[in-house]
Amino acid sequence: MSKDINELVIPEDVRYSKDHEWVKTRGDNFVVGISDYAQDQLGDIVFVEVPEVGDQFEKESEFGTVESVKAVSEIYMPIGGEVVAVNQALEDSPELLNKDPYDKGWIVEIKPTDPAEIDDLMDKNAYLEMLKGIQS
Repeated sequence: MSKDINELVIPEDVRYSKDHEWVKTRGDNFVVGISDYAQDQLGDIVFVEVPEVGDQFEKESEFGTVESVKAVSEIYMPIGGEVVAVNQALEDSPELLNKDPYDKGWIVEIKPTDPAEIDDLMDKNAYLEMLKGIQS
């Protein structure tokens, strides 16, 4: 890992999964991406495979892949729902996941099947504790 745990960007206004995806509320929908920790572990991201608008996913099911110079990693849906938008910019600029994972590097926007599932995800402090456990 190139970043120290104290250098990681971990916003307060998002929730985190154990697989290092994040979820942020956008109106009635949720936006999903990968955390700063995940992009840092992957290294330079060269390709992102995203689902189609209209695709339905259960919570914790695989919804795409991220390919870096080091590896190919699956990405998992932190909460169930229907894809209502995908970040088209990632097709030409997958490095947005490295540069700006929480804003320009979002992956999909979903209409949740059960919005309460966000309550099962970790807040910033719980996610930070999990990362400290990984590093020790």
